[in-house]
Amino acid sequence: MNEVFPVVAGIVSGLFMFSAIPTRLRTVMLIACSVIFGAVAAWISGELLVSWTFLAIDIALVLLTASATFLALAVWYQRRSRQSY
Repeated sequence: MNEVFPVVAGIVSGLFMFSAIPTRLRTVMLIACSVIFGAVAAWISGELLVSWTFLAIDIALVLLTASATFLALAVWYQRRSRQSY
């Protein structure tokens, strides 16, 4: 149950990166959002009190989820645009 927030934050970050951010800033913003949301997730769940290693795990989880969401949206958008004509 502790990993729900990082996954949801990754999905929201991926959706935001796909729709609202200019192309040249996407990588920087993706990394920044992953660090911020990963730190918040580790803090909320209390994992920072156990070990700082959980910070890296939560950051990676947000980054992977956001990347997967972004790639899924890109593939879906590309397939949809091919079928339109």
